Amino acid sequence: MNALNGGLRAEWIPDSGFHLRQAGVQFDAVRVDGDDGRRLADLMEKLVGGEPGPVVIESNGRRGVYFLVPPGSTVGRPWPRAVTTFNAATGRISYVPVPALGGHTWPLAWRYPPTRAGRFVHTLILFNAAYALLS
Repeated sequence: MNALNGGLRAEWIPDSGFHLRQAGVQFDAVRVDGDDGRRLADLMEKLVGGEPGPVVIESNGRRGVYFLVPPGSTVGRPWPRAVTTFNAATGRISYVPVPALGGHTWPLAWRYPPTRAGRFVHTLILFNAAYALLS
């Protein structure tokens, strides 16, 4: 499956709806639920002076906010308790919901859609921002 976004081709983005993608392959993810996740997304936007990289939000349930970071970058870091990591650490398989770039994707949406191949949320900035906000 390929998706186009102003010339962006990313095979992990579905053409329609949403799909679960295995973490640790094209990306790892960091999830923070509810208002804390939305505040963290706002803080990341402020810290980087614009869009921080691909961020997915849920409209129901835990109202999770998923920050997509480079593969392997969440492993071995002591994240705050409010953070759930999705990666391919030894003996672990995690899946992350990824919406299409357009169309009906409820309950998921892009808070910040991907802008170019290989561009993800900067893990170290996210790690420090999460500690500043959630500790």
